Amino acid sequence: MQGPLAAGRGELIAPDDRRRAVDLLEMGTAAGAPASGIARILGVSPRTLRRWREEIRCSGSSIDGRKGAPRRVAHKLTAEERQQVIDTVNDPRFADLTPAQIIAILAEEGVYIASEMSFYRIMREEGLLHHRGSTRPPREPRPVPRLEASGPNQIWSWDITLLPSRTKGQWHYLYMVMDVWSRRIVAAEVHDRECGKLAARLIETACRAEGLGEDQQPVLHSDNGGPMRSFTLAAKLRDLGIDQSFSRPRVSNDNPFSEALFRTLKVHPSYPARWFRSLEAVIEWVRSFVAWYNGEHRHSGIKYVTPNQRHHGHADAICEVRRRTYEKAYRLHPARWSRHQRCWKQPEVVWINHPRPVDLLAA
Repeated sequence: MQGPLAAGRGELIAPDDRRRAVDLLEMGTAAGAPASGIARILGVSPRTLRRWREEIRCSGSSIDGRKGAPRRVAHKLTAEERQQVIDTVNDPRFADLTPAQIIAILAEEGVYIASEMSFYRIMREEGLLHHRGSTRPPREPRPVPRLEASGPNQIWSWDITLLPSRTKGQWHYLYMVMDVWSRRIVAAEVHDRECGKLAARLIETACRAEGLGEDQQPVLHSDNGGPMRSFTLAAKLRDLGIDQSFSRPRVSNDNPFSEALFRTLKVHPSYPARWFRSLEAVIEWVRSFVAWYNGEHRHSGIKYVTPNQRHHGHADAICEVRRRTYEKAYRLHPARWSRHQRCWKQPEVVWINHPRPVDLLAA
């Protein structure tokens, strides 16, 4: 309800109007009217009316202290001083500096215009807190990588992990590429350094081993490490016709398949408790691990078949046998099933960053 004294943000109620409002409050309450009703008619809050009344009783005047009401500040900067602040922050000398740096330089030169907080306040009011001068503007957030695989050799994920050596501070570097759809390790090599040239050779070896033609090249997904971003690798992938995909900076969840693979590798019972004796020992151990992982490891993400079985197209038949086994057991003793039967169907699609429903609506 808008009353005769109602004022918007930044509008001052005159002292005479405040005094008349207090008089109306005194007369109304003396006649038995509630203070809240009088305040509602006047268009101000009861608390404001009571504060005005106390100020007038004590000092004979009142101040419009409502939020947003103009203030009479005795030490307020003049219009000339305010313009001097604006001119200073826009000066080419100071265009790339913060107010704290600006006032420090001015003080060295024997000049004082305003405080650091006044600089910030005026810059905020004038819209000068955004990108100024030749400083690089903030980068736009990198989009979330969303990759979908519905068959083998459509998306490969690769990364490099460190394996301990006998010499403290020195490491063996394991390069590993896996097929996201089948979880199969398609290439693995151990070297004594990180290098884009070695990475390029690894991807070329993986393509040759999988027998991929020019029309069957996968998307290669990785994080933002030096070898992953190297020009040597980029040139080799361009020659092979392979597209690159990268995780967002500092977001490990964007490359979950390689991270999970390395965890499985390092909690394997045969992984050494302290270090590998030599580079040859590392190579031999990695070779045996890859053979176990691809041929024997029952992966939870693909209904507990091995990566080789899914990669080579045998997983559906295996899961169909399991389904029939459970169906037969259910027919024999249906009362033993309190819920639905276990689903043995293979996942048809595998995602890196599956879009959420809200993302689908936004698209």
